[in-house]
Amino acid sequence: MANDRPPIQGVLGRETGEIRWTVCEDTRPVTVQPEVESKTQEGVMLYSDESSADNPVEASGRPHSTVCHSQHEYARDEDGDGVREVHCNTMEGIWTGLRNFLRPFRGVHNGYLAQYVALFEWAHPLKRVTHGFLQILITPPFIQLPT
Repeated sequence: MANDRPPIQGVLGRETGEIRWTVCEDTRPVTVQPEVESKTQEGVMLYSDESSADNPVEASGRPHSTVCHSQHEYARDEDGDGVREVHCNTMEGIWTGLRNFLRPFRGVHNGYLAQYVALFEWAHPLKRVTHGFLQILITPPFIQLPT
């Protein structure tokens, strides 16, 4: 958090498509572990890169498998069925979306970064901008609209 690029910890449900992000103070396991546990169910399979911050997650009842980008491994078929299920490409693609979302702001103050990340987390699954959506977005909650 002390540098220009504060860490953002992210969890993505491959089946549900739900994203949960947290702006963290650091990337130590003691910081990352509680976030992973609070955003996932026990028994869910976790896939990540070789970051050591994710290593203790197996002790919490969540199986964990990694790919090692430093050895040019990006996807692996672990069970021999021909599907390379061990990867973190989906999340990395969404990181690109977050970066592109933040780019026009030309820098975000660390104190407000979590709010920008929350806005992207909320808006990411939207497929269409409708009149009703815009009305909800720009109408203050205390104004009563005529029906």
